Amino acid sequence: MTEFYLIRHGQTKANVLKMKQGNINTEITYLNEHGQEQAKTLKDKFDISFADRIICSPLKRAQQTADILNSSTNLPITYDNRLREISYGQWDGRKNADLRKAYPDAYNDYWNDAKPIYSNYATEGEKFTDVIKRVNSFLLDSVAKFPDEKIICVTHGFTIKAAALGILQPKDMMSIPEPRNTSVTKIIGLSPTEFYLEYYNQLAN
Repeated sequence: MTEFYLIRHGQTKANVLKMKQGNINTEITYLNEHGQEQAKTLKDKFDISFADRIICSPLKRAQQTADILNSSTNLPITYDNRLREISYGQWDGRKNADLRKAYPDAYNDYWNDAKPIYSNYATEGEKFTDVIKRVNSFLLDSVAKFPDEKIICVTHGFTIKAAALGILQPKDMMSIPEPRNTSVTKIIGLSPTEFYLEYYNQLAN
């Protein structure tokens, strides 16, 4: 059995501005002061010393979060490109409010977030289904490579949502939200064909 603990990075300036960060990897998407404090709080309340390793997104905001979490534990860290955030293509770096005004049919009213059809407009962006496939590939490979390990995965909001969507396969991909900053989601992989979502979007408190 492989246990995955998927952690979303801490808050960034782009989060505060309600921007699509996607694969942007510049200072605006690095952890802000509050995001660093969030990661420190998670470190204090969620002891990761039980785990065998950390596998992290290569984007800076995830790396910063992983480094804080691991500052006194010193677990081995590797990076996997499949854990990067969804790329919204031409929408990366733009504010949700502006996008929703320009493309109202591509936005979900309840979550105020992009629906799968957004890629009809942002033609260079990743489709939701493509992100689900790459995250599922990561989970499958990890179960095969680390069949009896507990893995901390520091990653991104939509990436974690994609992992959950791949397991739950709901009719509506907007039926669950993206998880909050520094929340923890636990997935169990018993075999390449048997995965369970044990909990989702939990804050350590």
